[in-house]
Amino acid sequence: MRISTNMIYDSSVATMNQQQSRVLQTQQQLATGKRLINPSIDPAAAVQAMDITQADAINTQYAANRTSAQNTLTQMDITLQGATSLLQTTRESLIQAANSGISNTERQSLATALESQLQQLVGLANTKDGTGSYLFSGFQSKTQPFADTVAGYAYFGDSGQKSVQISSGQQVATSVSGADIFMRVPNGNGTFATQSAATNTGGGVASQGSVVNSALLTGNSYSLSFTVAAGVTTYSVTNTTTATPVAGMTGLPYTSGQAISFDGMQFAVAGVPANGDSFTVQPSSNVSLFQTIADVAALLRAPVTTGNPAQSASLSAGVTAAFKTLDTAMQKISVANAAVGSTLQGIDVAQVTGDNLGLNYKQTLSQLQDTNFAQAATDLAQQQLALQAAQKSFAQVSGLSLFTYL
Repeated sequence: MRISTNMIYDSSVATMNQQQSRVLQTQQQLATGKRLINPSIDPAAAVQAMDITQADAINTQYAANRTSAQNTLTQMDITLQGATSLLQTTRESLIQAANSGISNTERQSLATALESQLQQLVGLANTKDGTGSYLFSGFQSKTQPFADTVAGYAYFGDSGQKSVQISSGQQVATSVSGADIFMRVPNGNGTFATQSAATNTGGGVASQGSVVNSALLTGNSYSLSFTVAAGVTTYSVTNTTTATPVAGMTGLPYTSGQAISFDGMQFAVAGVPANGDSFTVQPSSNVSLFQTIADVAALLRAPVTTGNPAQSASLSAGVTAAFKTLDTAMQKISVANAAVGSTLQGIDVAQVTGDNLGLNYKQTLSQLQDTNFAQAATDLAQQQLALQAAQKSFAQVSGLSLFTYL
């Protein structure tokens, strides 16, 4: 095969270009610290690196979500703890108000204290997080949830619960409906509630009672009425839902503090009821914690006339009912606070897992993308030597000519 001079030159130049390209590539790898300066170097590794980079970016976003959720829930945890502490103070005020020996002036001072505590409680319920969103408005995060209106305290949020994705398979709630905590507090004992009639003139006070046999509960409403004749006090119970007397509960002799039981319920009336006095027994309903405190404060401001048993009984019943509602509300807040704490613990666990996952992604990316400097330096020396050999051999070959020997 005849080899022309052009062929020698073309082949030599192509070889040197390839060697120079390899040298340049290795120099770039050393200068940038990146092995995959272009995908063609290792297409399989480039594709794998792209997938891992995307997964790492998603994991980084989850980490940001975890931080945001943690900040919001920490603020909520602090707020609920503050509400619990404040309600404990309110509870102490109600204990003092239950003392029949205090004066009207002292009761008014307690009413002032309760009103101040109420405003603080409403302020806590209207707390915002670091982004300016209300903690207890549900989805309506930019709407103030609670306000005192002409009709009483009202809720302007909704029942929605915002959630945040903190990992590929886990979401956490970052909001609580304030209505569930502060506006939907069951009154009475949670099953039924007793209340004296506004027209009562005697000194009878009904307890909150308890359930003794849930299988006998009807869910109906009842009326307990008293009759005083010839110095003897009797009582009768009527099912007002069905408008029928309760069997075996008509004309029974009354003894102060003695248990009264029917249809699975039991409570007692203490004191001296007057003729015609009555009490209602109705299924528990949801009441506002704020309105309950406001109402009992107003009740304490009303003066009690010495020797007026009806006023004393009304005050005692109102304070007792408020006390029970307050305890129920504290239980609800405690449950909500425990749920927030549990969620924070879950975020901590997810954070550790996410950090470990992120470290693994970065290590894998480093193995795929980063330059092995020892290997690259060795390769560069070999490539430079090969280039120099190619250049020297080309110089020698290109200098061959018959005329040189003539």
